[in-house]
Amino acid sequence: MRLRYLAAWPLVAAAMLGTTAAAWPSNTAAVPQAPPALTAGALSARYAADAQAIAGAERTAARDGDSQLAGALAGLRPQHVLFFNPSGQGVAAMVIGNLATAPRVAILVPGSDTTLATFFSRGSSSPGGGAEALAAEAHRLDPGERLAIIAWLGYPAPAMLSPAVMTSGDASQGAQALRPLVTALAEHGDQVALLCHSYGSVVCGLAAPHLPVTDIAVFGSPGMDASSVASLHTKARVWAGQESGDPIKYVPHIRLFGLGFGADPMSPGFGARIFATGTGGHSAYLDPGSVSLRNLTRIALGDSAAVTR
Repeated sequence: MRLRYLAAWPLVAAAMLGTTAAAWPSNTAAVPQAPPALTAGALSARYAADAQAIAGAERTAARDGDSQLAGALAGLRPQHVLFFNPSGQGVAAMVIGNLATAPRVAILVPGSDTTLATFFSRGSSSPGGGAEALAAEAHRLDPGERLAIIAWLGYPAPAMLSPAVMTSGDASQGAQALRPLVTALAEHGDQVALLCHSYGSVVCGLAAPHLPVTDIAVFGSPGMDASSVASLHTKARVWAGQESGDPIKYVPHIRLFGLGFGADPMSPGFGARIFATGTGGHSAYLDPGSVSLRNLTRIALGDSAAVTR
């Protein structure tokens, strides 16, 4: 029975984002740069250097006829970019807010089929669009907030229609890349929340042990490669949410021959705090006006008492 479910898993994955890839992208990506000192001067220098690098990569993509990548880079170029490398699938982290002065930082960790070329292309379900939606909601809920948001693509996310999406190999690379950034932010005195979508929740689960974060929120999660909150070895508040229309609920929560990600974070036995979402699908969690966006923003702001359950 379970093997039959595993055989159907790629078909379930195909429904996750409502899109299909024309071809599987490379599963390699450059290692992200180490974060600079979190001072106004160091950050300004990094942002300027990355803007130049992005402009060069944009010209190369246009010359090579890759209009999708060129368009994504054109959207990324004027932003504050903490790191950038176009090699392979590419890595980048876009910052909204002031990392030098913000007391709280939310890091959005995306899921499968996310590359530089799709950094903005799926609206609020893409890293850039999701970060913008979160920032707008944070300002609506608390006009005086001093939250910084990082749309973090620091690992080679697996293609949705590939065997890698059923294993934690790429997530392990992501966890290794994420930990130094979180540590640097915490040493700067920031309170950090991880907001982890889909396969990104596997990244966050592997990064979680003893990581200095206040909150880990997973949404549309296939599992965290963990059996329970206790097995994450974290002092953070762990949250889980799932839209009622999300087909992720059909993914079997098992670990078998290296496939699967273990227990369902939504299950009572896992021990996560369940937050209210809505009726949307796998790509709707950060949609403007949604219950899930409001609750994820409250988690990012550290206002756990206001999160609806």
